[in-house]
Amino acid sequence: MSKTRPSDAAVEHRRQEILDHVIATGEVRIDDLTTRFGVSLMTMHRDLDDLAERRLLRKLRGKVEAYPATTMESAARFRDTFNQATKDALGEAAAAHVHAGQTVFIDDSTTLFPLVRRLGAIEDLTVITNSLEAARILGPVKTVVVVLAGGKYHHEFDSCAGPDVLAFLERTHADIAFVSVAAVAVGRLFHPVQDYAALKKAALRTASHNVLVVDNSKFGRTATFAHGDIGDYDLLITDDLTPTEEIEAALNAGTAIEQIECDPEGPEYEI
Repeated sequence: MSKTRPSDAAVEHRRQEILDHVIATGEVRIDDLTTRFGVSLMTMHRDLDDLAERRLLRKLRGKVEAYPATTMESAARFRDTFNQATKDALGEAAAAHVHAGQTVFIDDSTTLFPLVRRLGAIEDLTVITNSLEAARILGPVKTVVVVLAGGKYHHEFDSCAGPDVLAFLERTHADIAFVSVAAVAVGRLFHPVQDYAALKKAALRTASHNVLVVDNSKFGRTATFAHGDIGDYDLLITDDLTPTEEIEAALNAGTAIEQIECDPEGPEYEI
């Protein structure tokens, strides 16, 4: 009996699940991955070769390992691929808060890219962003005016930060701002890079309404630089896998909460 060839989407989803597991574990034997994901050794090697070529993990003799946590926190190549299905659902929920004719601030968080892709369907928006990728996504859309907050370019984030960006934000105003974070611990917000921590604080002063969009993987973690707490935001959009204590911290801080349903299993794999 012939086996059905999996779709490209199913293969990519499996590879994302493999990457998530390696990141969570740190180091895993390849044989253990084949058992966990129910694929042949040859299929697993193809998956791991693809992830290694994208510099998302290190493939060694008989095992694979994750990059150091500080590298993953800063590198766009990790942030853009991790927990993608949940980020897409969060983006859909966030887009419902944007209305025609508004000025919107979007920071460089890859969690917000699914939201950015939806903004092109909303008429007469002005989008302020420090993210070059967000500018590339919306640049061709004739009904959206993109204002790029320029300054020192950081390759790993594919965005600008620093004093010039902060000065620019002091001179601008947005109706609504969307920001995500690298880490949240009992309501406190953190980022591994000081310039970006300062940028997120400045964005709060730019907008009339501030929305924090965070998937469950960011909670229960810290980084080097604190930049406020959840109580600084009017709304937290997250998913239903976020720890209860973190939801309680947000409620106690007076922040409204919108939780989307998250499917931890994702689509079934075809082997």
